[in-house]
Amino acid sequence: MLEQRIQQQFFESADLQVQAADTLARPLADAVHAVLGCITAGGKLMVCGSGASVADAQHLAAQFVGRFERERPGLAALALGTDSVLTQALARESGVQDALAKQVQALGLPGDVLLVLAPAGDDEAVIAAVQSAHGKEMTVIAFTGRQAPGLAAELIETDVHVAVPHDRAARIREVHVLALHCLCDAVDVQLMGEQEPNA
Repeated sequence: MLEQRIQQQFFESADLQVQAADTLARPLADAVHAVLGCITAGGKLMVCGSGASVADAQHLAAQFVGRFERERPGLAALALGTDSVLTQALARESGVQDALAKQVQALGLPGDVLLVLAPAGDDEAVIAAVQSAHGKEMTVIAFTGRQAPGLAAELIETDVHVAVPHDRAARIREVHVLALHCLCDAVDVQLMGEQEPNA
């Protein structure tokens, strides 16, 4: 019984990933173009998340500054909300919902990209960060689940919405991680060309 339940988790995740391949290919390509336009113009990628997605935001920033699967010069990226002292000070000063927004206001520049990871799409701090990014003339890339009314209402025409067609947070985050790896791979290919088969 336990083994069947575990297998079912794998099957559900695999089924969703196959379904999402069709649904997310276009928005992910749009996200790649937005990030490339930003990076090649000398801008930076700012990443933040809600809940457990904060770790995914840190991981993405590390893959840009360091490397994904092959050596390349570092790309300008930073994860917001990961410095506990800074975040706590900002939360105490102006409220937890403004901690990310304050960082966007201080560090964001026109032409930068803010990528948010919000499976439920209703985190007030993430929504405030998106509003701040728009105030700074930044493009927003929002990774959400199917239902994200709060965040989706904030997105504008120049933004990119990568909405995983599912409602369960665990499944959404699994696809987000795959989608972020697709983003990293595509950016590397666009900047450096296809990798040699034996490399």
